[in-house]
Amino acid sequence: MKRMEKSQVMTLVIAVVIILIGIVSVVVVSTKKESRIQSLLSENAVLNKTMDEKDSVMNDLMGTFNEIENNLKLIKEKRQQISVDQTEGGKDKKQAVLDDIQLMNKMLDENSKKIDELERKLKKSGLNLRAFEQRVASLNKSVQDQNTEIAELKKVIDQKDRQVVELNSRIDEINDTLSQQSDSLQSKQRMIEKKTNQLNLGHLALGTRKELKEKGLLTKEGGFLGLGGAKTIEENFNNKYFTDLDIRETTTIPLHSKKAVVISEHPDDSYSLVKEDGQVAYLQIINPEEFWKISKYAVIEVK
Repeated sequence: MKRMEKSQVMTLVIAVVIILIGIVSVVVVSTKKESRIQSLLSENAVLNKTMDEKDSVMNDLMGTFNEIENNLKLIKEKRQQISVDQTEGGKDKKQAVLDDIQLMNKMLDENSKKIDELERKLKKSGLNLRAFEQRVASLNKSVQDQNTEIAELKKVIDQKDRQVVELNSRIDEINDTLSQQSDSLQSKQRMIEKKTNQLNLGHLALGTRKELKEKGLLTKEGGFLGLGGAKTIEENFNNKYFTDLDIRETTTIPLHSKKAVVISEHPDDSYSLVKEDGQVAYLQIINPEEFWKISKYAVIEVK
Protein backbone atom coordinates (compact mmCIF):
# COMPACT_ATOMS: atom_id res chain seq x y z
CA MET A 1 0.00 0.00 0.00
CA LYS A 2 2.82 2.36 0.98
CA ARG A 3 4.61 1.55 -2.26
CA MET A 4 1.59 2.49 -4.15
CA GLU A 5 1.35 5.83 -2.38
CA LYS A 6 4.97 6.59 -3.10
CA SER A 7 4.48 5.71 -6.72
CA GLN A 8 1.51 8.04 -6.97
CA VAL A 9 3.47 10.82 -5.28
CA MET A 10 6.34 10.44 -7.71
CA THR A 11 3.98 10.49 -10.63
CA LEU A 12 2.37 13.63 -9.28
CA VAL A 13 5.76 15.29 -8.78
CA ILE A 14 6.85 14.38 -12.26
CA ALA A 15 3.64 15.78 -13.67
CA VAL A 16 4.08 19.03 -11.75
CA VAL A 17 7.66 19.35 -12.95
CA ILE A 18 6.57 18.75 -16.54
CA ILE A 19 3.85 21.37 -16.16
CA LEU A 20 6.31 23.86 -14.67
CA ILE A 21 8.78 23.20 -17.48
CA GLY A 22 6.03 23.82 -20.00
CA ILE A 23 5.00 27.01 -18.27
CA VAL A 24 8.62 28.23 -18.15
CA SER A 25 9.07 27.37 -21.84
CA VAL A 26 5.94 29.30 -22.74
CA VAL A 27 7.09 32.29 -20.69
CA VAL A 28 10.56 32.21 -22.26
CA VAL A 29 9.15 31.95 -25.76
CA SER A 30 6.69 34.72 -25.07
CA THR A 31 9.46 36.94 -23.68
CA LYS A 32 11.60 36.33 -26.73
CA LYS A 33 8.73 37.16 -29.04
CA GLU A 34 8.00 40.37 -27.12
CA SER A 35 11.66 41.31 -27.27
CA ARG A 36 11.75 40.62 -31.01
CA ILE A 37 8.60 42.66 -31.52
CA GLN A 38 10.09 45.58 -29.60
CA SER A 39 13.30 45.25 -31.62
CA LEU A 40 11.36 45.27 -34.87
CA LEU A 41 9.31 48.27 -33.76
CA SER A 42 12.50 50.14 -32.87
CA GLU A 43 14.09 49.27 -36.20
CA ASN A 44 10.94 50.37 -37.98
CA ALA A 45 10.95 53.71 -36.13
CA VAL A 46 14.62 54.26 -37.06
CA LEU A 47 13.85 53.29 -40.64
CA ASN A 48 10.88 55.69 -40.75
CA LYS A 49 13.02 58.47 -39.29
CA THR A 50 15.73 57.73 -41.84
CA MET A 51 13.19 57.77 -44.63
CA ASP A 52 11.77 61.09 -43.36
CA GLU A 53 15.28 62.55 -43.15
CA LYS A 54 16.05 61.27 -46.63
CA ASP A 55 12.84 62.79 -47.98
CA SER A 56 13.63 66.08 -46.24
CA VAL A 57 17.17 66.11 -47.58
CA MET A 58 16.00 65.21 -51.07
CA ASN A 59 13.31 67.91 -51.02
CA ASP A 60 15.87 70.41 -49.78
CA LEU A 61 18.33 69.29 -52.44
CA MET A 62 15.73 69.49 -55.20
CA GLY A 63 14.72 73.01 -54.14
CA THR A 64 18.34 74.15 -54.10
CA PHE A 65 19.04 72.44 -57.43
CA ASN A 66 16.08 74.18 -59.04
CA GLU A 67 17.15 77.54 -57.62
CA ILE A 68 20.72 77.12 -58.89
CA GLU A 69 19.58 75.97 -62.33
CA ASN A 70 17.19 78.93 -62.62
CA ASN A 71 20.02 81.28 -61.70
CA LEU A 72 22.28 79.68 -64.29
CA LYS A 73 19.52 80.00 -66.89
CA LEU A 74 19.08 83.70 -66.07
CA ILE A 75 22.85 84.23 -66.22
CA LYS A 76 22.97 82.58 -69.64
CA GLU A 77 20.17 84.83 -70.92
CA LYS A 78 21.92 87.91 -69.52
CA ARG A 79 25.19 86.87 -71.14
CA GLN A 80 23.52 86.37 -74.52
CA GLN A 81 21.88 89.77 -74.19
CA ILE A 82 25.25 91.32 -73.41
CA SER A 83 26.70 89.69 -76.54
CA VAL A 84 23.98 91.42 -78.56
CA ASP A 85 24.42 94.77 -76.78
CA GLN A 86 28.19 94.81 -77.29
CA THR A 87 27.73 96.14 -80.81
CA GLU A 88 25.87 99.17 -79.50
CA GLY A 89 27.80 102.11 -78.12
CA GLY A 90 27.06 104.77 -75.58
CA LYS A 91 28.03 105.36 -71.99
CA ASP A 92 24.64 104.32 -70.65
CA LYS A 93 24.75 101.03 -72.58
CA LYS A 94 28.23 100.26 -71.30
CA GLN A 95 27.15 100.94 -67.72
CA ALA A 96 24.15 98.65 -68.19
CA VAL A 97 26.48 95.88 -69.41
CA LEU A 98 28.79 96.38 -66.43
CA ASP A 99 25.80 96.29 -64.06
CA ASP A 100 24.64 93.01 -65.66
CA ILE A 101 28.10 91.49 -65.31
CA GLN A 102 28.20 92.56 -61.66
CA LEU A 103 24.79 90.96 -61.13
CA MET A 104 25.94 87.73 -62.83
CA ASN A 105 29.07 87.62 -60.68
CA LYS A 106 26.93 88.01 -57.58
CA MET A 107 24.58 85.24 -58.70
CA LEU A 108 27.51 82.94 -59.50
CA ASP A 109 29.00 83.57 -56.06
CA GLU A 110 25.66 82.71 -54.49
CA ASN A 111 25.45 79.56 -56.64
CA SER A 112 28.93 78.49 -55.53
CA LYS A 113 27.95 78.92 -51.89
CA LYS A 114 24.74 76.95 -52.43
CA ILE A 115 26.66 74.15 -54.15
CA ASP A 116 29.09 73.99 -51.20
CA GLU A 117 26.11 73.79 -48.88
CA LEU A 118 24.65 70.97 -51.01
CA GLU A 119 27.87 69.00 -50.74
CA ARG A 120 27.90 69.44 -46.97
CA LYS A 121 24.28 68.27 -46.73
CA LEU A 122 25.03 65.22 -48.88
CA LYS A 123 28.00 64.22 -46.69
CA LYS A 124 26.10 64.92 -43.47
CA SER A 125 23.05 62.91 -44.57
CA GLY A 126 25.09 59.74 -44.93
CA LEU A 127 22.79 58.74 -47.74
CA ASN A 128 23.97 57.13 -50.92
CA LEU A 129 22.87 59.79 -53.36
CA ARG A 130 25.28 59.17 -56.20
CA ALA A 131 22.95 60.74 -58.76
CA PHE A 132 22.80 63.95 -56.74
CA GLU A 133 26.56 64.01 -56.34
CA GLN A 134 26.92 63.77 -60.11
CA ARG A 135 24.40 66.58 -60.50
CA VAL A 136 26.34 68.74 -58.06
CA ALA A 137 29.50 68.08 -60.06
CA SER A 138 27.66 69.09 -63.24
CA LEU A 139 26.45 72.31 -61.59
CA ASN A 140 29.99 73.08 -60.46
CA LYS A 141 31.21 72.68 -64.02
CA SER A 142 28.41 74.96 -65.28
CA VAL A 143 29.38 77.63 -62.75
CA GLN A 144 33.04 77.37 -63.77
CA ASP A 145 32.10 77.63 -67.45
CA GLN A 146 29.94 80.69 -66.74
CA ASN A 147 32.80 82.28 -64.79
CA THR A 148 35.14 81.67 -67.71
CA GLU A 149 32.72 83.20 -70.22
CA ILE A 150 32.07 86.22 -68.00
CA ALA A 151 35.83 86.70 -67.63
CA GLU A 152 36.06 86.68 -71.44
CA LEU A 153 33.30 89.30 -71.58
CA LYS A 154 35.24 91.45 -69.15
CA LYS A 155 38.32 91.13 -71.35
CA VAL A 156 36.30 92.22 -74.38
CA ILE A 157 34.93 95.21 -72.48
CA ASP A 158 38.40 96.12 -71.17
CA GLN A 159 39.77 95.86 -74.71
CA LYS A 160 37.00 98.10 -76.01
CA ASP A 161 37.69 100.51 -73.16
CA ARG A 162 41.32 100.71 -74.24
CA GLN A 163 40.22 101.23 -77.82
CA VAL A 164 37.85 103.95 -76.69
CA VAL A 165 40.63 105.59 -74.68
CA GLU A 166 42.93 105.49 -77.70
CA LEU A 167 40.17 106.80 -79.92
CA ASN A 168 39.37 109.57 -77.45
CA SER A 169 43.05 110.43 -77.33
CA ARG A 170 43.15 110.66 -81.13
CA ILE A 171 39.94 112.69 -81.11
CA ASP A 172 41.48 115.03 -78.51
CA GLU A 173 44.55 115.44 -80.70
CA ILE A 174 42.36 116.13 -83.73
CA ASN A 175 40.25 118.54 -81.69
CA ASP A 176 43.40 120.31 -80.51
CA THR A 177 44.60 120.57 -84.09
CA LEU A 178 41.18 121.76 -85.24
CA SER A 179 41.04 124.19 -82.34
CA GLN A 180 44.44 125.60 -83.28
CA GLN A 181 43.41 125.80 -86.89
CA SER A 182 40.11 127.37 -85.86
CA ASP A 183 41.93 129.91 -83.70
CA SER A 184 44.25 130.64 -86.59
CA LEU A 185 41.33 130.92 -88.99
CA GLN A 186 39.43 133.15 -86.58
CA SER A 187 42.52 135.30 -86.13
CA LYS A 188 42.92 135.54 -89.89
CA GLN A 189 39.19 136.16 -90.24
CA ARG A 190 39.36 138.97 -87.70
CA MET A 191 42.37 140.38 -89.50
CA ILE A 192 40.56 140.17 -92.83
CA GLU A 193 37.46 141.74 -91.32
CA LYS A 194 39.56 144.47 -89.79
CA LYS A 195 41.31 145.17 -93.06
CA THR A 196 38.01 144.96 -94.93
CA ASN A 197 36.45 147.41 -92.49
CA GLN A 198 39.44 149.69 -92.88
CA LEU A 199 39.18 149.49 -96.64
CA ASN A 200 35.49 150.31 -96.40
CA LEU A 201 35.91 153.07 -93.85
CA GLY A 202 34.91 156.47 -95.13
CA HIS A 203 35.28 159.86 -93.46
CA LEU A 204 32.81 162.74 -93.68
CA ALA A 205 33.26 166.39 -92.75
CA LEU A 206 30.19 168.60 -93.06
CA GLY A 207 29.94 172.33 -92.29
CA THR A 208 29.89 175.91 -93.51
CA ARG A 209 32.95 177.41 -95.25
CA LYS A 210 33.83 179.21 -92.04
CA GLU A 211 33.57 176.03 -89.96
CA LEU A 212 35.63 174.04 -92.41
CA LYS A 213 38.37 176.72 -92.48
CA GLU A 214 38.42 176.93 -88.69
CA LYS A 215 38.97 173.18 -88.58
CA GLY A 216 41.86 173.55 -91.02
CA LEU A 217 40.19 171.53 -93.76
CA LEU A 218 39.98 174.27 -96.43
CA THR A 219 42.73 176.37 -98.03
CA LYS A 220 42.24 180.06 -98.64
CA GLU A 221 41.35 179.16 -102.21
CA GLY A 222 38.62 176.87 -100.90
CA GLY A 223 40.20 173.51 -101.86
CA PHE A 224 40.26 170.47 -99.54
CA LEU A 225 43.66 170.12 -97.90
CA GLY A 226 45.57 167.16 -99.15
CA LEU A 227 43.02 166.24 -101.85
CA GLY A 228 42.65 169.18 -104.23
CA GLY A 229 44.47 168.81 -107.55
CA ALA A 230 46.72 171.92 -107.60
CA LYS A 231 46.04 172.84 -103.98
CA THR A 232 48.74 172.94 -101.38
CA ILE A 233 48.88 169.57 -99.59
CA GLU A 234 48.61 169.72 -95.82
CA GLU A 235 49.87 166.36 -94.57
CA ASN A 236 48.74 166.61 -90.97
CA PHE A 237 45.05 167.56 -91.06
CA ASN A 238 43.15 166.47 -87.95
CA ASN A 239 41.01 163.34 -88.33
CA LYS A 240 38.92 164.20 -85.28
CA TYR A 241 36.82 166.57 -87.40
CA PHE A 242 35.67 163.73 -89.57
CA THR A 243 32.82 161.32 -88.87
CA ASP A 244 33.58 157.72 -89.74
CA LEU A 245 31.10 155.76 -91.84
CA ASP A 246 30.86 152.40 -93.61
CA ILE A 247 30.90 153.10 -97.32
CA ARG A 248 29.18 149.75 -97.98
CA GLU A 249 26.14 150.84 -96.02
CA THR A 250 26.11 154.56 -96.72
CA THR A 251 23.97 155.48 -99.73
CA THR A 252 22.78 158.92 -98.61
CA ILE A 253 24.27 161.78 -96.62
CA PRO A 254 21.63 164.09 -95.03
CA LEU A 255 22.32 167.82 -95.67
CA HIS A 256 19.11 169.87 -95.14
CA SER A 257 20.64 173.14 -96.31
CA LYS A 258 19.80 175.85 -98.83
CA LYS A 259 22.92 175.09 -100.80
CA ALA A 260 25.58 172.40 -100.73
CA VAL A 261 28.93 172.04 -102.48
CA VAL A 262 31.04 168.90 -102.55
CA ILE A 263 34.58 170.15 -101.90
CA SER A 264 36.42 166.80 -102.02
CA GLU A 265 37.10 165.19 -105.38
CA HIS A 266 34.52 162.63 -106.55
CA PRO A 267 33.35 161.75 -110.06
CA ASP A 268 30.33 163.90 -110.92
CA ASP A 269 28.32 160.99 -112.20
CA SER A 270 28.82 158.98 -108.97
CA TYR A 271 26.50 161.18 -106.89
CA SER A 272 23.71 163.74 -107.01
CA LEU A 273 22.38 166.43 -104.69
CA VAL A 274 18.70 165.79 -104.14
CA LYS A 275 16.43 168.79 -103.48
CA GLU A 276 13.18 168.66 -101.54
CA ASP A 277 10.92 171.56 -100.47
CA GLY A 278 13.29 174.22 -101.88
CA GLN A 279 16.43 172.95 -100.15
CA VAL A 280 19.16 170.36 -100.65
CA ALA A 281 17.81 167.45 -98.61
CA TYR A 282 20.64 164.94 -99.02
CA LEU A 283 23.50 163.73 -101.16
CA GLN A 284 22.61 160.54 -103.02
CA ILE A 285 25.55 158.24 -103.72
CA ILE A 286 24.68 156.65 -107.04
CA ASN A 287 27.81 154.56 -107.49
CA PRO A 288 29.59 153.96 -104.14
CA GLU A 289 32.61 152.27 -105.75
CA GLU A 290 33.24 155.27 -108.05
CA PHE A 291 32.32 157.83 -105.40
CA TRP A 292 34.98 156.60 -102.96
CA LYS A 293 37.49 155.52 -105.59
CA ILE A 294 39.64 158.63 -105.52
CA SER A 295 39.47 159.27 -101.82
CA LYS A 296 37.79 157.89 -98.70
CA TYR A 297 37.41 161.43 -97.38
CA ALA A 298 34.33 163.48 -98.23
CA VAL A 299 34.07 167.20 -97.40
CA ILE A 300 30.79 169.00 -98.05
CA GLU A 301 30.19 172.71 -97.59
CA VAL A 302 26.63 173.69 -96.67
CA LYS A 303 24.94 177.09 -96.46
